[in-house]
Amino acid sequence: MFYITTAIDYTNGSPHIGHAYEKVLTDVISRYRRLRGDEVFFLTGVDQHGQKVQQVAEKEGVHPATFVKRTTKKFTNLWEKLDVKYDGWAETVDDRHKACVCAILTELKDQGQLYKKSYSGFYSVRQEQFLQDRDRDESGNFGPEWGEVVEIEEENWYFKLSDHTDWLKNFLETHPDIIIPGFRRAELLNALERNSGLDLCISRPKERLRWGIEFPFDSDYVTYVWFDALINYVSFAGYKAAEGSGLPDFSKIWPAGERAVHVIGKDILIPAHGVYWYCMLHAMGFSDESMPRLLVHGFWNGLRGEKMSKSLGNIVDPSELADKFGVEAVRYYLMRDIVTGRDSDFDLDRLVMLYNTELANELGNLCNR
Repeated sequence: MFYITTAIDYTNGSPHIGHAYEKVLTDVISRYRRLRGDEVFFLTGVDQHGQKVQQVAEKEGVHPATFVKRTTKKFTNLWEKLDVKYDGWAETVDDRHKACVCAILTELKDQGQLYKKSYSGFYSVRQEQFLQDRDRDESGNFGPEWGEVVEIEEENWYFKLSDHTDWLKNFLETHPDIIIPGFRRAELLNALERNSGLDLCISRPKERLRWGIEFPFDSDYVTYVWFDALINYVSFAGYKAAEGSGLPDFSKIWPAGERAVHVIGKDILIPAHGVYWYCMLHAMGFSDESMPRLLVHGFWNGLRGEKMSKSLGNIVDPSELADKFGVEAVRYYLMRDIVTGRDSDFDLDRLVMLYNTELANELGNLCNR
């Protein structure tokens, strides 16, 4: 079985060209493996919990469940339009996923991997994470990438991440092909050197955040959104699933000794997938031979290399693009004009030129001869 996943998309907004690129890339890889005769399971989906979702829903005056249901539809509609053929669909509000998260939390607690302690310091609302002095810039301030930063003091549950970082460092050093492209593995190893010895806060008190998966052994807390979201890769593959759940047989989707492939953006390699997820899997008893391979892609930027943003007016809507040029033109350009793992500048003129010269003139003429 070739098991491949995308990152699940956060449902606090609409899908953009970056979301579309990742899904089309994974779809193309899946189709290629099927053409080779491989059995494939392709999982994608949405991440529906967290503080940002709760805040946007409150701003719109609706319940978070209503908001994410509406936003999720935007993603499923786009994947249908772009002809993305997935086998499994993940939604983190699904009761089957919640049951898996709770089972893993209980197991880790029973193993002594979780503990409770108080924290006093700074918290990034945008990134939904606690900050350390290492997160400050050279001037001693927290940079704009953190958004609103507030001071808080609260008690939370922690995962003993530090128990697994020595293993992770050795694993990365002895498995040079585990992260593609290779320079991303080097970046991850450098990050580990700088940030070893820290544990991961995996809860949020309900007095601050109610929209999440309640802790099975402490009803005053919900699960940190990243800890919840990462588990989708196993929960929707049937890990710890109840009989009759309608989920796949995990032993067939992710057999012991075989690697899944996670296709992710460079922004969620460190620390989410490269540190948190590997260490979580290690704590859950996954062997080195079963650790997933990470295919890390770059970003589509604006025409002159600037980041796409609403303020610059250079946001590309993939749905509008498909309506104007056709689905195959968009899919072809997204695969043709970027090197996997690197960034590229989105150029509408090149899309038209490549469509006309390579698809219409060259391939089209060949097929008509």
